[in-house]
Amino acid sequence: MMQADTVDRVARLLAQAQRVLFITGAGVSADSGLPTYRGIGGLYHERLTAEGLTIEEALSGEMMARRPDISWKYIAEIEGNCRGARPNAAHRLIAAFEREKDLVCVLTQNVDGLHAEAGSRQLIEIHGNVHRLRCTDCMQARQVPDYAGLQIPPECPRCGGTLRPDIVLFGEALPAGAVARLEHVLESGLDLIVSIGTSSVFPYIAGPVMWAARQGLPTVEVNPGDTAVSRFVEYRLRMGASDALHELWYRTHPREPAED
Repeated sequence: MMQADTVDRVARLLAQAQRVLFITGAGVSADSGLPTYRGIGGLYHERLTAEGLTIEEALSGEMMARRPDISWKYIAEIEGNCRGARPNAAHRLIAAFEREKDLVCVLTQNVDGLHAEAGSRQLIEIHGNVHRLRCTDCMQARQVPDYAGLQIPPECPRCGGTLRPDIVLFGEALPAGAVARLEHVLESGLDLIVSIGTSSVFPYIAGPVMWAARQGLPTVEVNPGDTAVSRFVEYRLRMGASDALHELWYRTHPREPAED
């Protein structure tokens, strides 16, 4: 099937579907200038930190508990390199689809908060959000726009304990609440699942696609390359996220989406 024909078919599917799950990864934020290798860790692909650690070791739950200064050093450096990123067309158009359907839920691995900034409300941030901090002692939460001016590692203003980003570090379990929300969305019924910009290497990211394929539900993958779910999906768009969402929107909509 020609790529243009596939885009047309997916556009019709998306127009007809009222309950859609978008699964997104770092490729969705690539057009916002963020790295695509493991999202926030992309700046350290195939190189060690100054301490001779892999980024997985430096950004592990064990390191945050034992040496928060090391974990925070690299979290802050990565955040600084990504600071100022804004939602791109992919984020904005996914949010626009949400405003016109019964349910559009976004399951994202990204911790950059750009889906929320673009207006997505039914959002499962399975790896957390780098702009939310919480105290490792009293658990009080705090929202910050960025890390400018933060003492590293930052102290909790309430109890003096160490604050940490509310993200899933290497070796840590997924947040139970986010997992429960995903299970509820799947059980409540869907018309379409669209995987965008993710290699789908994690079982909880590939799982919903595989589940939908077994159920006979339409599945779509948007990714320039091959991934763990490519051979299982019904439709493949070998495109970048922003280009694909732009094409899908304008095949069924005569104008720009309305602002939230």
